[in-house]
Amino acid sequence: MVWCYDHRFEQVFRKLIKRIGVVRADPIRVAGGAKCLASPDLESDRQFVLEQIRKSIQLHDTHTVVLMLHSDCGAYGGLAAFKGDTEKEAENHRVDLHRAVACLKSEIPELNVRAYFVDFEGVWEAVIRVGEGVTARPFVGTFG
Repeated sequence: MVWCYDHRFEQVFRKLIKRIGVVRADPIRVAGGAKCLASPDLESDRQFVLEQIRKSIQLHDTHTVVLMLHSDCGAYGGLAAFKGDTEKEAENHRVDLHRAVACLKSEIPELNVRAYFVDFEGVWEAVIRVGEGVTARPFVGTFG
């Protein structure tokens, strides 16, 4: 699980991993979560997260990685960076989730990847089509 360490979303994070059936997780918690794979501030940030994922595969036989982004993330400049426009922020994060999935699949193609955006309304899963990458469709599904 590649996730931000923002405490405001801790409860929904725990509920989500339970709801999607994650029993044992190797959480990689860094500022911005999946942003490190999609649009890192430094290339070394991306390489660090990729190496952590590779170690999880090696040590724990990991087959699935869950990528997550959340609203009002400081690594993106918060909601203020989108002038308070939650739809613009969600679209940006959808695109970044697509980039993060593409990065991960190009580096470690055998992985299954699930991607989520969490806002103050719920959790939205990005649609990923096997063999076609990530669709450009909006987030679908919600968890209460």
